[in-house]
Amino acid sequence: MQFIPITPEIENEMLRQMGIPSIEDILNIIPEPIRLKHEMGIGEGLSEFDLWTESKKRSLTNVHASEGMLFMGGGAYDHYIPAVVDFISGRSEFYTAYTPYQAEVSQGTLQVMYEFQSMICELSGMEVANASLFDGASAVAEACSMALSATGKKIVALSGLLHPSTIEVVKTYLQNRNVEIINLPVDHGKTDITSIADNVDDVACVVIQSPNYYGVIEDWTAVSTALGDKKGLLIAVSNPLDMVMLKSPGDCGAHIYVGEGQSLGNPLSYGGPYLGLMATRMNLVRKMPGRISGKTTDVDGKEGFVLTFQTREQHIRRENATSNICTNQGLMALRATIYLTLMGKENIKSLMKLCFNKAHYLADQIIKIPGFQIPFGKQFIKEFAVTTPVSARDIVDTAEKEEIFFSIAEGDQTDRLILLAVTEKRSKKEMDTLIQFLRKQSVR
Repeated sequence: MQFIPITPEIENEMLRQMGIPSIEDILNIIPEPIRLKHEMGIGEGLSEFDLWTESKKRSLTNVHASEGMLFMGGGAYDHYIPAVVDFISGRSEFYTAYTPYQAEVSQGTLQVMYEFQSMICELSGMEVANASLFDGASAVAEACSMALSATGKKIVALSGLLHPSTIEVVKTYLQNRNVEIINLPVDHGKTDITSIADNVDDVACVVIQSPNYYGVIEDWTAVSTALGDKKGLLIAVSNPLDMVMLKSPGDCGAHIYVGEGQSLGNPLSYGGPYLGLMATRMNLVRKMPGRISGKTTDVDGKEGFVLTFQTREQHIRRENATSNICTNQGLMALRATIYLTLMGKENIKSLMKLCFNKAHYLADQIIKIPGFQIPFGKQFIKEFAVTTPVSARDIVDTAEKEEIFFSIAEGDQTDRLILLAVTEKRSKKEMDTLIQFLRKQSVR
């Protein structure tokens, strides 16, 4: 979007039309103590050309992921995006008209939402999905809120191996809800679900991510069994592509599935915009936030699509709304729909098998390096943790200078744990370069 400044003459004419003497009269509503009193430190104004030149100059100091060896993961992954995803999603009828809750929403947009929901249901093994949420972390928080409403209970049990940022988002969402949040302990890279028994009668939901933050596959079925018939809900969190390698959340007895949809045709982009995924069982549909597109027939018997369900407080639900969510990531959901349609079931399975094989090749080579270990075993798909013989921070910083990118495990008090993610884009040459780099670190 381009910024078009107004001239002083236009500003004065606007004030004259409003009958206001000066801009200062408009700003009087801002209390004096909170007004900015000092310079912002950004220098004098620049012309458009000078600003563009300076911005371009600074951007050249960045190292682009495509130019380095990107082994970072943690919920956002460097998968290949077919060019046609950009082409179709960039068409004007989609790109400028995707706001999905207006009364005049087009049949094309409604159909995209319907197809998106259908594919998320198929991936998750659930009966109904909504037309996306903000992002994966807020989707988890919305699912917890949904469970509190559905069960009437006040305890939310979070796996200690949810992504740390997700845990913080949940705490922020629920901080004024008179809710007790308990953290399930961790045992050798997995959630210790035996502690569920201590609160099973009072827990509204148990939230388990699989693969978890360390990349280890968790046992949703065991959690479902532990909950038994106590009415607490199992919220299963997973990357959508990883689910083709796992028994689906629905088949494991989960009540709600949530995840981050970035890997479905959306690029890495400073944290977003991404999209939150949510699917559930039909008996919980009235507690689900967001909106649902449905397929029906009109008076002439022709197929059509409608907004079947909306929980927005701005609509008829008002004070009975289950969520204050105001919009979804419609454009990102469109990209996900295009991506899934292009790939199809078999190609996605082949893609993830390739990621699996590459990740396990890398892990097998790393454990041969003195001082490096795979501490939680090989129950992972494409992402895994590695213990280091020296400071993980030092290794990460040194790797960045060689344009090799991976991350430290958040919350690790030992400073000896890194995380590596391997997608289909990582070549054997890149992996072997990483291996050679780690070998040099083992003899420092």
